[in-house]
Order: sequence, then structure tokens, then C-alpha cells
Amino acid sequence: MSHVLNGISPLPHLGVLRVDGEDATSLLQGQLTQDFALLRPDEARLAAYCTPKGRMQASFIGFKRSQTEVVLVVSRDILEAVRKRLSMFVMRAKAKLSDASAEFALYGLAGEAALAAAADGPPWSRAQLGAATVIRLYPADGQPRRLWIGAAAEAPPPGPALDPALWQWGEVRSGIATVSAPIVEAFVPQMLNYESVGGVNFKKGCYPGQEVVARSQFRGTLKRRAYLAHSNEVLQAGQDVFHESDAEQPCGLVAQAAAAPRGGWDAIVSLQITAAAGGRITGGAPDGPPLAVAAPPYPLLADL
Repeated sequence: MSHVLNGISPLPHLGVLRVDGEDATSLLQGQLTQDFALLRPDEARLAAYCTPKGRMQASFIGFKRSQTEVVLVVSRDILEAVRKRLSMFVMRAKAKLSDASAEFALYGLAGEAALAAAADGPPWSRAQLGAATVIRLYPADGQPRRLWIGAAAEAPPPGPALDPALWQWGEVRSGIATVSAPIVEAFVPQMLNYESVGGVNFKKGCYPGQEVVARSQFRGTLKRRAYLAHSNEVLQAGQDVFHESDAEQPCGLVAQAAAAPRGGWDAIVSLQITAAAGGRITGGAPDGPPLAVAAPPYPLLADL
């Protein structure tokens, strides 16, 4: 049986934030959780943009198009707010931030279409396909996935059409959440396992929230992690999750959700580790539909 995650899907929910100028890299180096100074031409980066309290206000997949131009792929519903916020830190730097979404075409490639565009390689590595950039993503249910970024007028590579709803489901099944409007400032990066999937660099210099992020990592204070969940009822980002032991306080939050092709809804949920260990978990309310919770589909970095 062929996998449902196979083909090419447009990604209208994503946009492109462009950072231009000779100080573009140093500006981002001081603001994001990842190292953009050491970014090679054959690499991309998963990165978070945090508040001073370490809460994620955005997540990006970023790469350099040249020494003076960095492209950040971001959820379109928060792009303008993030552009304004980052622009406050430009000061005298030679850098300009602009919404370049209209200049680019973004497609998700899964299964055979993904392999045809770029052979297997480590996640976040980057290949060129003509003038377009292809970024290797984490797989979903064993299916390879790629992010294709080309000029707006450029046709995507050939392949069968993939329903955007199925691509969204694959994003959920990959276990790596993209920050969107309903979850802005809800999570420290580790609550979404970002340190385990290449989203945090603990060796780089300062950025907003760095102390909180580092403390979570090195002092063993982390109490929440991201898991996969399934429900027979609708789940949506920003929805509270409850454990049977406490009807008052939620034990977690839905980070991202999508309809599952075989029925019900799949989600990435950030949960208290103790809640995930056992007991009845429900979505939306203490008496809401039960959630079946599973480990993320990648290993977590051992606590250092």
C-alpha cells in the first residue's frame, strides 16, 4: 500500500521574512536560538525567537541566500508582528527586514517527490534544485519530506499533487511544531523538544531568553515535553489538555493539530512529563474527549 504522504503541496500558511544587509547575520545572531554566523551554504537552521523570559514568539527555518541576505520561513499569521518586533533591534545596524512572501513560492514535498528533489541527508541540510532551494525536513511516519523554496514565478518540481491538509498532518506526525498565532509565548523551546531537533545552539552567544533556556537544560528543571496525541474529536492549537488527577489546572497545551486521513485528529501536545507517564488525558476540558499519547518520533537529547 502506498503511503498517503506522497506528492507536492503548496504551503499558503507559510511566509518569508527576508533580512537584507551587511549586518543581517549579526542581527539574527543576537536574537535567535540558533547560530547563523557559522551557517554554511549547504545548511539551513531551525530556530526560535524568544521573549526575555524564554517564551517562543516565533519559529523559523532559515538559510543564507548570500552573505548579505538571510531568508526565514515563518508561519504567515505571525510574520508581520515578528517583523515589527525584530525591526526594533536594528538600531544602527545595516539590516532591513521585509515581508518577501510574494516573491517566493513555497511547496512541501513528501515521499518519492521529496527523494526526487533531494537525496537523503541530515535534517536541515540544504540542496539546490536549479535556482530553487530544497531543505531536508524530519520525516513523518518514515516518509521523507522536503521544503522547496523558489521564485514566485517558478514552477515546483514535477510530481503528484498532495492535499495541503495531508501535508499539515505530516507536519504534526513529524513531531516538530511550528509556532503560529494561537501558541505565541506559550512555550520555552524545550517544551516543544526544539533542543532535540536542532533548534537550539547552547554554544552560541547571547539572545533574548538565553538564560531561561540554558537553565531549563542544565539544571534539570524541565517539566514539559512535546508528545504526539490522537483524538476522535477535533483538536486545535492553543487548546488546553487535562489529566484526570487535576480538573482545575491544565497539564498541557495543543501546539499543532491536523485531521488524520484515517479519521480523528492528530496533534503535537506539550505535556507535563508526569502527566504523560500515565492516566486519562483529555482535550479541551476535564470531561473532554480522551487523548491517546505517544512518544515523539525522534530521540530526546539526554539531559546534560
